[in-house]
Amino acid sequence: MQEDSVVLVDKPAGITSFGVVARVRRILSQQLGKKAKVGHTGTLDPFATGLMIIVTGKECRNAGMYSKLDKVYEATIRLGQKSSTGDPEGELITISDKIPTLDEVNAALSQFVGEIEQRPPIYSAIKINGQRAYKLARQGVEVEVPTRVVSIFSNDLIDYTYPDIRIRAHVGSGTYIRTLAEDIGEFLGTGAYCSQLRRTKVADYSVEGALQIEA
Repeated sequence: MQEDSVVLVDKPAGITSFGVVARVRRILSQQLGKKAKVGHTGTLDPFATGLMIIVTGKECRNAGMYSKLDKVYEATIRLGQKSSTGDPEGELITISDKIPTLDEVNAALSQFVGEIEQRPPIYSAIKINGQRAYKLARQGVEVEVPTRVVSIFSNDLIDYTYPDIRIRAHVGSGTYIRTLAEDIGEFLGTGAYCSQLRRTKVADYSVEGALQIEA
């Protein structure tokens, strides 16, 4: 690992993005014999796994450039329930026992391709009046996150075995897969949340070339 570089890390579940940065900073600081400057280029939720681009030293000034790149995710959308956070870490509420057909699932996926309007989750890092939305939500403050237009280039079905829909989504910067899962559940009339999420690519960077955190 070098002082001014890009490091690809395969984040495991159960650790925050800041936790990954802290581990890389500790290791690099030990190697350099001084405190290293380390940052990331886009968070992954604690439950999510996959590719994180870590920047060190002078490369930190390019973090914004990397964060604007397209991304590819593989996600499992669980039908029939909603989550207060849009993921398995929130409070789950049963909505419906309706079992959509494969044609209905494909129709739902096709609805969310192109430029679409999306409302980011209240439990997100978006800033509302200078504060992170998730911090306000945890304090019990009512948060109204504004909608925004995002780009979904493709939204392909990998497998459908009720209650789980597995998809591969190629999306533009700023797209929330948790919100996409909820929107698909709304369209199907079943409710849904994102039960598993893995980022496999950021532009031409692939998780296949990433370091395991243990390494």
